Amino acid sequence: MTQFGQYAAPSHVIAHLSDTHFLGADARGDARTLYGAIDTHRNLRRALEQLERSGSNPAAIVFTGDLTDLGEQNAYHSLRQIVEPAAVRMGSTVIWVMGNHDERLRFATDLYDEPPRADASQRPQDRVHDIGGLRIIAFDSTVPGYHHGDITPQQLDWLANELGTPARHGTLLALHHPPIPTPIDLMALLELRGQAQLAEVIRGTDVRGILAGHLHYATHSTFAGVPVSVAAATCYTMDLSAPAHSLSGIDGGQSFNLLQVYDEQVVHSVVPIGDHAQVSGFSAGFTEEMSALSPERRLDIFSNKSSTVSIADIEEGRT
Repeated sequence: MTQFGQYAAPSHVIAHLSDTHFLGADARGDARTLYGAIDTHRNLRRALEQLERSGSNPAAIVFTGDLTDLGEQNAYHSLRQIVEPAAVRMGSTVIWVMGNHDERLRFATDLYDEPPRADASQRPQDRVHDIGGLRIIAFDSTVPGYHHGDITPQQLDWLANELGTPARHGTLLALHHPPIPTPIDLMALLELRGQAQLAEVIRGTDVRGILAGHLHYATHSTFAGVPVSVAAATCYTMDLSAPAHSLSGIDGGQSFNLLQVYDEQVVHSVVPIGDHAQVSGFSAGFTEEMSALSPERRLDIFSNKSSTVSIADIEEGRT
């Protein structure tokens, strides 16, 4: 592939999705809609179709929690039936993260095929994934029986021990509750507690990015000097333009994120989900012709505002 700019290809591409909120099937075996209005299966299928169409073939697909709405077994099974074939086609590792709507026992047995354990409902679902030298830590920020987030001292010790050894390409920490403020005041009631203690563990380590969900809208910030990227839900999103003190979920604005991991940077891009009319674009032929030109000639044609060469000239090879 031709390198058009200053940066070589990223070492890793990662897809980041969140808050699928799948429900189990009804008595007839049909998927139930969320709030009687949101087809969560359709939205996720569309997101994966767009991801596959892009040809980015992510090394991993990370789902940052609230995978199901009620923690139902057949909801987890439906999720796997949709995600795993697409992941296989793209050569992607699937990484699941616990959310407050998930249940730890079902999460472990239905997504990771682990045998049931007596302590499964209380045991945090923390896991480490090595994706070609990029460490992705799935960190369980849930509190059994509650919707807010918290982290136990034992989890912090475990995380500190894991981060004590740097990974070749650094670390991404994936958890459900983002360690950042939210402009929706009611959502602050369900925020992550113990953030100061988490910051002490993360600061100065090889953590290059924090991936989260929970908020149902895409947003970015920093925490302990580390960039934070929150992926909007694939089910429904929060309307930040709604009147103050309201918590307005809408069927619109769904998206997922794409991460390009470079030696010195991680780039997070938001990808809207849905069928949208194309109003401009370039063909594969255009790219091929530009690839055949020298860097100087590309700038003269593509960047120079006074260029007399048209797109049609380039696509037809008249350059």
